[in-house]
Amino acid sequence: MMEQPTPSEPGSAGKGSEGRRLAGWAGIYARGLAMGVAELVPGVSGGTIAFITGIYLELVASIRGLGLRLLRLVARRRLAEAWREGNLGFLAVLGAGMGTAILALARIIQFLLENRELEVWGFFFGLILASAIFVGRHVRPWTPTRWSVAGVGVFVGAGAAFLTALSLPVTPVTVFLGGAVAICAWILPGVSGSFVMLLLGLYPAVVAAIAELDLVFLAILAAGCTTGILLFSRFLTWILRRRYEATLALLSGFMAGSLLKLWPWHLPAAMVDGKPMGVRLHLPAGFEAASGESAAVSGVVVAMVLGVAVVGGLEILARAGRSRPSMAEAVTRGEGGS
Repeated sequence: MMEQPTPSEPGSAGKGSEGRRLAGWAGIYARGLAMGVAELVPGVSGGTIAFITGIYLELVASIRGLGLRLLRLVARRRLAEAWREGNLGFLAVLGAGMGTAILALARIIQFLLENRELEVWGFFFGLILASAIFVGRHVRPWTPTRWSVAGVGVFVGAGAAFLTALSLPVTPVTVFLGGAVAICAWILPGVSGSFVMLLLGLYPAVVAAIAELDLVFLAILAAGCTTGILLFSRFLTWILRRRYEATLALLSGFMAGSLLKLWPWHLPAAMVDGKPMGVRLHLPAGFEAASGESAAVSGVVVAMVLGVAVVGGLEILARAGRSRPSMAEAVTRGEGGS
């Protein structure tokens, strides 16, 4: 496997925000909105949105910078320096966008999943299909080893589609640990934090807590997420520096495999004690025969095309709004994107 050169220690994560004007901050907020919407749907990753909109490296570098040095600056009341050093403006605006989407759209997403489920899955199928291609284009060159790594990703992603959800009890401990694990999935392109919550059996409780503003539940979840992201971001920075191309190959393969989970016309393979066991994939006609419901083919196809178009539009906007080194060069230098 070809190894990326080991970069020097990164400079301040805050460099990504220098010179950012009002339109730039509005763009960060809009990206946060899109990431929040993505994380409300199992199988779709907020990290994917960050990647295709060109802020992924800045996000990872900024999260990694939240450590003891920053706490020491705050303790010494050097708040302006801490704000710049931690790139906290970027994280605050992005987080505000995500929070807005989650709080404002949780009920809408619930409604759509209950009443337009096939179209929702169709939209995100198109979104992830285009995202897998987008991420794969950053792997240069595609060597036999990287194709093998991508194959592993496809196998793991496809296997996840057939996993049976657990039925963990909703307790402070399981919510904390679930948040710590799910947030690691959130930051990875192609892996959905909501999907992890679904596999753990905690997703309905999380969505209900958001919709009902259960502050105690959400505080425990946030504590778990904070713990998980601070630990995992350091590992992710390390692996991206040393195996950047291979990591992207793995993630693009995982996204391709996860399309099985997002295929709109799927049904549970079996029901045991009222819990779905695995999935059966159908063509539209087979779905109608097995479920007795309309396959809504026209609506699903339109939704798929819209999902692909959204990724294409985001890529065009990201290209137009930046002039910086390639992502591989940024990783090698230890820089974030802007």
